Parts: sequence; structure tokens; C-alpha cells
Amino acid sequence: MYLSDYIKELLSLEEYSFSKEELHAVSNKEKSALTTNLSYLTKKGEIVPLRKGFYLIIPPRYYKLGKLPIELYIDKLFKYIERPYYVGLYSAAKFHGASHQQIQREYIITIKPTLLNITKKSNDIRFFTTSKWPTKNILERKSDAGIFKISSPALTAVDLIHHQNKLGGVNRMLAILEELSEEFTKNDIQELLTWYPHKSTLQRFGFLLEELHVEETYLKPIMQHLKKTKYFPVLLSPKSKQKPGAVNNRWKVDVNSKLENDL
Repeated sequence: MYLSDYIKELLSLEEYSFSKEELHAVSNKEKSALTTNLSYLTKKGEIVPLRKGFYLIIPPRYYKLGKLPIELYIDKLFKYIERPYYVGLYSAAKFHGASHQQIQREYIITIKPTLLNITKKSNDIRFFTTSKWPTKNILERKSDAGIFKISSPALTAVDLIHHQNKLGGVNRMLAILEELSEEFTKNDIQELLTWYPHKSTLQRFGFLLEELHVEETYLKPIMQHLKKTKYFPVLLSPKSKQKPGAVNNRWKVDVNSKLENDL
């Protein structure tokens, strides 16, 4: 089978990516000839080598962009590299309808060791890792290419808060947190509290939701969870050389940066 025919067949099946191993399995061409063909189609912009041995197919409707929507290939990519993942942070917020800013970068959460970020042509993917893999709060969504995994609204919110220093600070995400809160359910919050390990992030989470005037029905289980054991003052925005001072709110959050919601 010729490479161009293989690509046409994949697109007819709504598949937008392939690995070299898959290609070798269906082609009787020499590996060197296939490498030449892959290089040729890469130069034409019909395929993009995303990671070593893994290619995206760019159909005509995406030529100008030079990239695919993340949901069309992310599940296959992580099956190829044999790791768990979920679409998270600003990317997940966008899927939940909470993205008033147009994001060009995609954000994926996985496990250690850390993956190198991808910046190839129009493809900009940033990988974050977590030391405790979620047992809940990962949803499955359907795309034209099949199922992909995404963090729930509650997990998306705490991930944003937890990684705030790498994502532009808490004010950049405040409007998104407000929009995300409209997608919360009691079950989503309660499931998060059964496994989520970062108490200081939950304190910031509760504090910010209260500042955004989110319903008490969502705040109450977070506070009840915190009260099960002692919890101590934390900075709203963690700073390496700064320690929390006096606090005057029930979440014990020292507001060390002025909150400005730009929604």
C-alpha cells in the first residue's frame, strides 16, 4: 500500500494520526522508501511528525492552521506512548465552555517522568505531571475520532489553582474559574474530595469560590472536608520566600495578591 492511499483510508475512517509501526505493518515498501515518503508529505504539510514515530494527518480543511484539534488525536498519542492522560487546565476549561480568552496552546496532564513540551509549527502542547493520579473526576468525551479524556469542571478548577504560578497567576484564571463554577455539580465536588491530596489548594479553591459568590451548597462540603483535620494558613499565590501572615477568613488564606476579575 502506498503512503498516500494509507492516509486516505485512515481519513475515511475518521482517524487523524498513525505511528511508523502501523505504517510498516500495512506496507510492503522498504523502510528507507517509507522514510523518504514521510519526509516528502511532511514538507508538503500533509502530515506533521508530532513525536518520534508518531504523525498527524492534516486534511485540507486544517491546512491553513497546520494543526488538528487536540481531541482528534490525543487518545491515540497516549496509547502509543503507553501513559495515562487527560486534557486539563485551560484546554479542559475551553471544552467546558469556560474560555473567554482564545488559547493557542494545549495543556495535558500525565504522570512522571515529565514529557518534553511540543512546539512544532502551529502545534504547541504543554505537558504537566501529577504525583497522585486521579481515581475520579476524569470524564470521557466523544470526538469525530473517538473517545478522549478530560478533567471534570471541579478537577479543572483545582488544577488551575494548583499550577497558577506556571499559568500566569490567579488573576488570569479568575474569570475562567467563575465560568467553570457554573458547570459544577455536588457530585463532582464530593468525588474530588475523596481523593484530592493538596489541602492548601482546596483552601484556595474554597476561598476563591466564596469571593466569586458561588453557592454555599458547593462551599459547604469543601469546608467540612478541611475541618476533618487541622489546616493552617496558606498564601493565595504561593511565593518561595514569603510565608503566610494573619488571616481573617474561614479558609485561612492570606490574600497576598490583589484579586482583579477581568470578566
